[in-house]
Amino acid sequence: MTNPVVLVERRERVMIITLNRPEARNAVNVEVTMAVGAAMEAADQDPDCWVVILTGAGDKAFCAGADLKAMASGRRNVAADPKVQAWGFAGYVTHHISKPTIAAVNGMAIGGGVELTLASDLAIAADVAVFGLPEVKRGILAGAGGTFRMGQQVPPKFAMELLLTGDSITAQRALELGLVNAVVPQADVLDAALALAARITVNAPLAVQAAKRMARGIVDGTLPAEEDLWRRSKKEGAALMASEDGREGPRAFAEKRPPVWKAR
Repeated sequence: MTNPVVLVERRERVMIITLNRPEARNAVNVEVTMAVGAAMEAADQDPDCWVVILTGAGDKAFCAGADLKAMASGRRNVAADPKVQAWGFAGYVTHHISKPTIAAVNGMAIGGGVELTLASDLAIAADVAVFGLPEVKRGILAGAGGTFRMGQQVPPKFAMELLLTGDSITAQRALELGLVNAVVPQADVLDAALALAARITVNAPLAVQAAKRMARGIVDGTLPAEEDLWRRSKKEGAALMASEDGREGPRAFAEKRPPVWKAR
């Protein structure tokens, strides 16, 4: 019997969601998306759950993004259920719940891993973590919010550097840029996230949730300010995926060779 791709644990008022594909660097496939989305929905509906922590299994990766090998092989990477689709990448990036979310970045956060961090309200990073949006190196778009959320959370010139070069930065640099709240030894990441959650759960939960909705601009589980950005992102992403370069990037990654770009 295979291990579940996502683990869900409760510690008093806190739900811990763990991406559990360490052999694939916790890459996101459709099963992960459905499981994380269901856990987030359960957390939002549970009056006794006041904070959600998202982390990854193992000591190598928080999340390496989308499962490019699955994409290259033609396997479906998007859930068929429209409700799950509305929750976005990993069932998380457009799943606008009222409960505060904390990313406990235990290792590398690449591509979608950065976008999960950007989608979280708060983030704690391991000192060994690295952050990068390498989509331009794969001929695709950072389509889970990275292209616009990075510029909202990091100074614009540095956001453009990360988006256009596809290069990675250290956890310490991520802290300096404001991408994460704190950097701690790897062994302490989850404990640090739980300590941050404890600072939140001493407060009145309904007030905390109202504060989050106002700060984020959440209205009835949606984020109206981002709707046009998501529409444009999907249009740009679809055009890239239909291009020769968009097909070549994931294929070259799966075949472990340098891509051959043709600008078409």
